Amino acid sequence: MTDIAGYWKTSIVVGNGNEATRRVHTSGVLGEDTVRIELAVAEYEQSLNVQLWKSYADEYTIVLVHPFGMRREVILPIPGANRIQMEDTTVLIFYGEPSPYSKYQEIYLEFLAEEGNQIDAGIWQILLVPEKIKNGAYDLWLPAGAVNQTATGFLQSTPETTLTIPATATGVISVGAYDAYTDAPAAFSGRGYTRDLQQVKPELVAPGVDVISCAPGGGYVRKTGTSMAAPFVTGAAALLMQWGIVGERDLYLYGEKIKAYFIRGARELPGISVYPNPQTGWGALCVEESIPRG
Repeated sequence: MTDIAGYWKTSIVVGNGNEATRRVHTSGVLGEDTVRIELAVAEYEQSLNVQLWKSYADEYTIVLVHPFGMRREVILPIPGANRIQMEDTTVLIFYGEPSPYSKYQEIYLEFLAEEGNQIDAGIWQILLVPEKIKNGAYDLWLPAGAVNQTATGFLQSTPETTLTIPATATGVISVGAYDAYTDAPAAFSGRGYTRDLQQVKPELVAPGVDVISCAPGGGYVRKTGTSMAAPFVTGAAALLMQWGIVGERDLYLYGEKIKAYFIRGARELPGISVYPNPQTGWGALCVEESIPRG
């Protein structure tokens, strides 16, 4: 997505997603002591996956604890995919490696129910047992997009770093949501910063709560989400590009330049004193203040 944003006169706007309050992320730093991560799995889940991201330099053992008490140990590194049977639930473990584009490692856990059955519900535990730690930082994510039951989630979740792809891409304008009726950040709006580079994401927020828009088949409807906030910024980008490029005031008003103008013109919200921040970035969209002066 970053590469595409670099082509010619392009400005790409992406919503942050709506995962901040869904308990899909947890994180921490592993030191000398074992870390216990508790995952609530609701009734009627047929599949569930957990992505664990860590430094490849860190070495530790993963221990899975079933809600009924069964413990199974996974010693890393392991080649390919491994299968563990825990009561009526099958757990597949995939061991990732660094790539030419990332020095980090993904451990992918997939929980599957037998056909016609469900994943064993209750509190699952993922224990991280340190062996040789050089960095220690870890992040775990569940699937985004409300694909699982609302009761499924980490018991000690972290609302930060809940951006959805491709809002994490460097070259795009990432947009969160705020309530234009109260001038308050939207609690559901995915938060930054990015895990690896700690980039400031979102760059800004726009109205995303009870926004009146066109309804399928005709008429109007109120909708909430960052998918309602992103079009405000898309339209604002089009207006600035028309002002600069079509109006021949600035033939290079696109890409990172237009992002810089939005950041400079962003409006601070009441009750928030630190900018940028993971929830609102540099502030709320303000087209008037984003237009270059002079």
